[in-house]
Amino acid sequence: MLLAHLQAVANTEAAQRDAWSLRRAAETEPIPALGSVTVRALALADGLCWDSLNRGDTVAFTRQAAVCDELREFGVCAGLLDEAQAGLPSVP
Repeated sequence: MLLAHLQAVANTEAAQRDAWSLRRAAETEPIPALGSVTVRALALADGLCWDSLNRGDTVAFTRQAAVCDELREFGVCAGLLDEAQAGLPSVP
């Protein structure tokens, strides 16, 4: 579900394809791979946020940052990564 949200806030076809690929990986790869999928999803979300900030698109940034925070929180709470691995501050 979180990766579907990521796909929805992706603002380029390439980012949408990347999010789709991550969704597929989460659905088909072994459970131990979920940590890697989460890290890659966070990197994609972070890149989307920076792109939106650079373009001055605060509406897109706000939506993307919310998804980024959801992904980070999921990864930490699910034990897939710790705070240091998340590498991103929590969005209030």
